[in-house]
Amino acid sequence: MIITYFGKQFFKITHGDLTIAVNPVSKDSKVLDKPVRFGSNMAFITTNHQDYNGVDQVTHGDTVPFIVSGPGDYEVGGIFIKGAMTETLIDGKKYINTSYSFSVDGINLCFLGACSDSKGLAQVKEVLGSPDVLFIPIGGKNVFDPATAEKVSVSLEPSIVIPMDYGKDMTKDSLKQYLKEAGADNVKPIEKLVLKKKDLSGKSGDVVVLGIE
Repeated sequence: MIITYFGKQFFKITHGDLTIAVNPVSKDSKVLDKPVRFGSNMAFITTNHQDYNGVDQVTHGDTVPFIVSGPGDYEVGGIFIKGAMTETLIDGKKYINTSYSFSVDGINLCFLGACSDSKGLAQVKEVLGSPDVLFIPIGGKNVFDPATAEKVSVSLEPSIVIPMDYGKDMTKDSLKQYLKEAGADNVKPIEKLVLKKKDLSGKSGDVVVLGIE
């Protein structure tokens, strides 16, 4: 499995012929320096907001993704997906946010989405369980601040933590602050994460920072 980061909460996850897009940024959003387009088999949308719902950007030619965009249980192409609902505030407006858990190549991935309040996370953990890889927002403003993100990460007990949503539109130096909170000051960004199940052995809350493509 290969995980690539494009900024905000936009990720591409590939395994063999499978391509998954998570929270693609819409062409109407201004949070990325340049638009990103590719074809995907599946697209996970946590929040119906232009920073997270750009399905048009991951539709290419005959490749039209199956869209997962709300709480519940799904099964697509042998991948089982659970979605747990929370509420979030973006620029003072209330939105439904869905956190997802799904497995690729035997690795359980948990994507929290645009979470801004940790109060509903107990229910999320009950639905999603403990992940191998946790994608967590850390940028403050409309999502968790670094200190809250670290507390949530610890409570969910992942093997690997991938911070996200800390770009130019979020609190300054939030990534630096988060790494300090997590005791991971020396972690350097890598271009992309290539991961197999065996690589998780011995890991407990290890932070991986992905450079933006």
